[in-house]
Amino acid sequence: MKDPVVGPVVAPVVGIVGAGQLARMTQPPAIALGIALRVLANSHDESAAKVIVDTRVGDYRDLADLREFAKGCDAVTFDHEHVPTEHVRALAADGHAVHPGAEALVHAQDKAVMRERLTAIGAPCPAWARISSRADVEAFGGEHGWPVVLKAVRGGYDGRGVWVCRSADDAAEVLDSGVPLMAEAFVPFEREVAVLVARSPHGQGVSYPVVETVQRDGICVEVLAPAPGLDPEQAAQAQRIALTIADELGVTGLLAVEMFQTAQGFVVNELAMRPHNSGHWTIEGARTSQFEQHLRAVLDLPLGSPAMTAPVVVMANLLGGEDPDIYARYEHVMAHDPGVKVHFYGKDVRPGRKIGHVTALGDDLETVRARARHAAVYLMTGEYT
Repeated sequence: MKDPVVGPVVAPVVGIVGAGQLARMTQPPAIALGIALRVLANSHDESAAKVIVDTRVGDYRDLADLREFAKGCDAVTFDHEHVPTEHVRALAADGHAVHPGAEALVHAQDKAVMRERLTAIGAPCPAWARISSRADVEAFGGEHGWPVVLKAVRGGYDGRGVWVCRSADDAAEVLDSGVPLMAEAFVPFEREVAVLVARSPHGQGVSYPVVETVQRDGICVEVLAPAPGLDPEQAAQAQRIALTIADELGVTGLLAVEMFQTAQGFVVNELAMRPHNSGHWTIEGARTSQFEQHLRAVLDLPLGSPAMTAPVVVMANLLGGEDPDIYARYEHVMAHDPGVKVHFYGKDVRPGRKIGHVTALGDDLETVRARARHAAVYLMTGEYT
């Protein structure tokens, strides 16, 4: 009888360009799935670099660094949208499996390209135009009304790169910055919602429940899953919009579609092609977290169930304050509510910076929301709500 063949298990390697908290939170499901993660970090001090052994230090803007990083990876993906489009295209030309590909990713990198494409496929969008002068803004405002929303075509996030202008005078300083801009009609919305979908290379797609995102100063502070009071037909409509966009753009991996809910229906605001803040609730609140789903998608594995694990899930972001000693308050939160889950991102505390989040699950929205808020506020400030 022959001895059994014994050797190392060869795990697929997923390379993530970027080493922020999104890459960090992808590590636990990768371990469970037997997937090896590799990250390209700016330094070993970054969030994911502190917990992922295979960390390579390099510059995502340097094609040579990207090519060296991609060697031996079964799939390459991203935890941000800032890699130059031409570099993404070059990696694919070298034979690497890159998800999402350049032709899809550009729609999350360039808001004007996104608007052109979404308009062409019939997705609900606000009126918009590329602008470069005060006269352009005045003409747009004259046609579509004031205020006018100016957006940086590339690079804006978390409220940065967005200016609500009530007159051409308000727009003058923005125009003087020299940043490529576009104008959008102001949308009088009732609330902001988000739909997270996943699509694999062979075209399988799934959608998570529609969530409500609560914003403060352009930063998401809470996510309520599912979106409270949303009619099932409206929810299905929002999911169809997101899945159609993923299919039309050829997205592989996760796609977060941020929308405005208005009296007339939904209007697409922005896109992100990666795990997203609006999906952090899925770690405890869904059968398959967004991070596991993204790994499945980029490796073209069958996608997991997006079903919720509880009737109501609330995620509250932890934003840095003046007191960096958050661990001094950790014990109280754990003792007060053992069911609340706390996630820290391994980041230095700075005022307004996302340093973690808390998640609560249950049956009643107001009760669950109060639990999440209590934990978040106490961790950030030491004060009770």
